[in-house]
Amino acid sequence: MLRAQVGKPVAVAELQQDRQVASEVSLADVRALVADEFELVGQEIKHQINSHVPLVETISSHIVGGGGKRLRPLLVLLTARCLGLGGRLPAKLAVVIEFLHTATLLHDDVVDISPTRRGRETAFFRWGGAASVLVGDVLFSRAFDLMIELESFEILRQLSRATTKISEGEVAQLAAIGNMSQDQSAYMEVISAKTASLFEISTSTASILACGTPEVVSSARQFGLNFGISYQLIDDLLDYQGHVSRMGKEPGNDLLEGKLTAPVIHALANGSKCDAETIRSAFSKRNPGLFTRVQEAVQRSGGLEYTHDQAKRYSQKAIDYAMALPDNTFRDALVALVEFNLTRHG
Repeated sequence: MLRAQVGKPVAVAELQQDRQVASEVSLADVRALVADEFELVGQEIKHQINSHVPLVETISSHIVGGGGKRLRPLLVLLTARCLGLGGRLPAKLAVVIEFLHTATLLHDDVVDISPTRRGRETAFFRWGGAASVLVGDVLFSRAFDLMIELESFEILRQLSRATTKISEGEVAQLAAIGNMSQDQSAYMEVISAKTASLFEISTSTASILACGTPEVVSSARQFGLNFGISYQLIDDLLDYQGHVSRMGKEPGNDLLEGKLTAPVIHALANGSKCDAETIRSAFSKRNPGLFTRVQEAVQRSGGLEYTHDQAKRYSQKAIDYAMALPDNTFRDALVALVEFNLTRHG
């Protein structure tokens, strides 16, 4: 439950009531806590994507303005405010994180040959792979320029290492495509690097920027890491039970791309021989017409329940680490984001 910020009352949504409505209200309330900083983030993004090369600005504006929750910048701002720091420095760091994330999305869409993202044409589909990759590189470069402006060698070091880790996670996922013997342990290593690293670096660098103690920085880092793992597991779950109207994309994307995720890996290991063969056949053909059969096989094996249970487990770990941060409204908001993730539909 969010407590009221001084001078800025916050509405409270009870999670025990309508889960979908509650999660949406909670997310809106969380954003309201750092509305001023988000305004600075928007100004900085607009300034940074300005370019004398029109295509850079066009593609950057397309993907940055394409919606999304901007969850990672939100983590930066909330963590910094939890530790007593607001204003332009956290906003700059939030833009760094957003640009790193956006650049990876541009590259991902080329690798995955994705026609849509968040219900819109991808930059890859509209302008081609070469333009998407090159503009992604520009955003990486802008991110590193902003890192230098933060004047913290430790933040620069951590962000540099994180970008390497994320890229290695992407390569590991690519190498695992079609590998029907991949186990949950190997998959967790991939998502810890590919997805959770950016959550982890959002909270750890924000705590460093706010001059947190080593213990606080460690707790913030672990909060972000475990939250990021839970977030990816919910994404995995939604790909097999989500709705296009809420997700902004068709369920079954992972099958089309040949990506084995937690629900499918569980089904292969724990389902019947018949269901395992159905999954193997569907993934070898990458046939969207077989998605319903894979979905049913995953459900019969308990893959959906397993994945949700794992997401809850990592969420609880994130909450436990959050309890080591200063007790204030912004810590409550970080916990609310964890709860929101478990109830989201897209």
